[in-house]
Amino acid sequence: MPANLTPQYYEAEEAYKKAQTIEEKKAALQDMLSAIPKHKGTEKLQADIKSRLAKLREESQKKKPSKSTYDPFKVEKQGAGQVVLVGYPNVGKSSLLGALSRAKVKIAEYPYTTSQPVAGMMPYRDTHVQIVDGPPIMPENFPPGFMNTIQSADALLIMVDALAGDCLEQLEGILELLHEKKIIDITEEQDEVIAPKPYMILASKVDTDEGKENLQLIRELKPELELHGVSANGNGLEEFKENVFRLLDVIRVYGKAPGRQADMDQPFILKRGSTVLDFAEEIHKDFASNLKSALVWGSARFDGQAVPRDHVLEDGDVVELQM
Repeated sequence: MPANLTPQYYEAEEAYKKAQTIEEKKAALQDMLSAIPKHKGTEKLQADIKSRLAKLREESQKKKPSKSTYDPFKVEKQGAGQVVLVGYPNVGKSSLLGALSRAKVKIAEYPYTTSQPVAGMMPYRDTHVQIVDGPPIMPENFPPGFMNTIQSADALLIMVDALAGDCLEQLEGILELLHEKKIIDITEEQDEVIAPKPYMILASKVDTDEGKENLQLIRELKPELELHGVSANGNGLEEFKENVFRLLDVIRVYGKAPGRQADMDQPFILKRGSTVLDFAEEIHKDFASNLKSALVWGSARFDGQAVPRDHVLEDGDVVELQM
């Protein structure tokens, strides 16, 4: 039996997607439950909404964790992906984060200014990428807690100071350090056991002639490495944003309810290679089980073409599920 969901239900569902707090989510779920037609075709959906409401109520009733369980290095993921900045002291990580987001960063000439992770949201088109700065790392000083932050990240931004006289040694040193910690793999064999993080190498402070010359020198001496120049004053930041999103290897997909305009403000973020079925599962598990096909604008041969469940989606696709 078709669900025949009402416009009021879809409005409540949109409010739920955009909700930021537990109370906002609870209110939206209550509205969804009130607006949903009550018949056999919606029984599973009603049960799922009630289950989500119960979980939110339990979560809101939980006591705040005690100080003994607080982990200052744990950063909850937000946005299209979490990318962590790593580098030696004073390479410009905090300045870059400050230029990319509204994060309150502490910048000083002395080393180890940042002692705990600081996160900021970098706007990218109609979504955001979470950039995390953390304490500097060196062979003799690698905070154990920060290792957990790095390991849970989706990707890394490895930064060196292009103005430093030892910028090449700095780059080689940090790559070797991260390889020894089994975070990245710099061997040609690409050891599958390591399961390395995707990463991008940044040379900061390239807004000066000396910085540009050193960047070019590293590229000539290390042609096998992909090196990107950035500067906190805005030099190369737009290209940088594109490269970061590419590094995450994700796509933005937009939902469209039958008879309505597509929601182009709140894209779903999926891993590259995801299918129409993956998109349906991201919205709701019942949608996936009842899915027959979909109409796709973007990667289909023509706009609004009906495609099968295993159709591979591309960045920017608009999808209308057919039940």
